[in-house]
Amino acid sequence: MKVVVIGAGLGGLTLAHGLRRAGIDVVVYERDAASGRPQGVSLHVDERGMTALRACLPPAHVAMVEATTGGPRERTLTLSDVDGELTAEAGRARPGRQVHRPLLKAVLLTDLDDVVSFGAEFTRFEQRADGTVRVWFADGRTDTADVLVGADGIGSAVRRRYLPDVQVVDTGRRMIMGAAPLRAVLGTGLPGLIGDNPASAHIRGTTIVVAVLRFTESRPSARRRWLPPPAPWPVRPITLLGDAIHLAPGFGGNLAMQDARHLCEALADAHRGRLGVLDAIGTYKDMMRRNGFTSASAKAGT
Repeated sequence: MKVVVIGAGLGGLTLAHGLRRAGIDVVVYERDAASGRPQGVSLHVDERGMTALRACLPPAHVAMVEATTGGPRERTLTLSDVDGELTAEAGRARPGRQVHRPLLKAVLLTDLDDVVSFGAEFTRFEQRADGTVRVWFADGRTDTADVLVGADGIGSAVRRRYLPDVQVVDTGRRMIMGAAPLRAVLGTGLPGLIGDNPASAHIRGTTIVVAVLRFTESRPSARRRWLPPPAPWPVRPITLLGDAIHLAPGFGGNLAMQDARHLCEALADAHRGRLGVLDAIGTYKDMMRRNGFTSASAKAGT
């Protein structure tokens, strides 16, 4: 079996690792260059994301991720000013840990040099009479696989071809992310007040969220220990994962990795002869719909 994945984001790379470990031939095509593009600073990884990483990634990769997470995040905090003092009121949160998103991406790319092809902009696909799928790229390249997976985000080019009636609606909400060294806020009392938990303040219709990321282990130390530098929708054989099919603001990375885990398990069953390819994709699709769709996307028939 051969699987072509469009998109080298968190979900696509998690899937690639899992498929390769299952003995399945996989190729990932990414539109952007190897240097990538800014995609945020941090990510709250909950049990869905960590379970997927542990199921799909090699043990050393998982250890590297775990060694560079922040402390446990078990609640949310709302900041306010009470009589001139900064206070924090606790609320419920989905437990997890904060990760540095660019570092997580770097870990996921490790050991996939022969799998990921950058600068490859997907343009179209065609399902062939023999059941395989042929894909075309803007530079004239083509490839053929048994399964095509669109993991190319909210603007998914695969989805536009596969489910042309599904429309993306702009909610008007915007998020701006940034990072500053911890020393910039030392002496303010803020790190001690919020600990490892995310804290928010609501100011004139705008919400500001702050959090402190303290790595469990320094990045160079963790890399030396775990990842030393390597030596010189009808069900068709096309599917989608992550933001390419169900946008989840704030949790998209976790859902993408969870999707990758479930799709990997289903395709591995097909590879071993336990399911047909279409049955495997149908099983994955049903689970994805139950776990990750909003009512709006479900009504859209995706």
